[in-house]
Amino acid sequence: MSIAGRPQAVMSNPRADRVKEVARLAGRPVRLKRRLFLAEGPQAVREALTAHRQRAAAGQAPVVAEVYATEACLDRMPELADLAATVPLRLATDEVLAAMADTVSPQGILAVCHFLDQPLDQVLRSGPRLLAVLVRVQDPGNAGTVLRAADSAGADALVLTNSSVDIYNPKAVRSTAGSLFHLPVVTGQDVDALLPALRAQGITLLAADGYGSVDLDVLQDHSALRRLGGNPGAGLDGSLPALEETSAWLFGNEAQGLSNQELAAADYRVAVPVYGQAESLNVSTAATVCLYASARAQRRRENQ
Repeated sequence: MSIAGRPQAVMSNPRADRVKEVARLAGRPVRLKRRLFLAEGPQAVREALTAHRQRAAAGQAPVVAEVYATEACLDRMPELADLAATVPLRLATDEVLAAMADTVSPQGILAVCHFLDQPLDQVLRSGPRLLAVLVRVQDPGNAGTVLRAADSAGADALVLTNSSVDIYNPKAVRSTAGSLFHLPVVTGQDVDALLPALRAQGITLLAADGYGSVDLDVLQDHSALRRLGGNPGAGLDGSLPALEETSAWLFGNEAQGLSNQELAAADYRVAVPVYGQAESLNVSTAATVCLYASARAQRRRENQ
């Protein structure tokens, strides 16, 4: 068999050493040591390969180390083989893919990728307008979903504290639905050093807090008033933050939220109103609402 003119034998032994080496990337210690992680499924691999091409064209570090795929997958989606023209691409049986992948039913393709995180200084030098910060968020599905929401809202980066989940966890990577390859990510930050560093850049710190004294609805109303030329006499409160300004949203632990110390370090504590009987919102849902509120205000001001 061959791929785009590259003759190749099909990997068929699920107990081969190479298969075991790839499968070990599902574990954090091996990921950290090798600075490699798995991206599984056509969507994630497509985004990884696209980012790889873009970085190569810009003379930047590679994204994808190698790709493994079944012949059936490449027959269905030949564009994946085309995208992988400049990286090692190996054919494998379904059994081999199943042994490599973290999922019970892999989708016929996976990529071994290099870590993508960037230094905080590099992100700050880019002049970010909107950041999402995860503080002690432990669930990989939540972390991945927040990253995807941040990407969708047009945020400039996702920052994770050193007490948060590994964003390269296979479940987290799957939850990003490819957004991991779109958005700069900063990992391993000490929250006590991070927040002053953000504030020093003129970034307003907004803590998402169900018991916050500032209501997100009120902030959105104020944003609309300012856009329409409102003034304090029109009901504006100058003590409230402006969603259209540069800001970083802080999202806390799923069960405990942000600590009192973390809340005190923020500039404002903002509550997402709950109109029904639910006790609170899941952190990824709250993050989506907050990030879109800021993104909407920023974009409307830019378009005035």
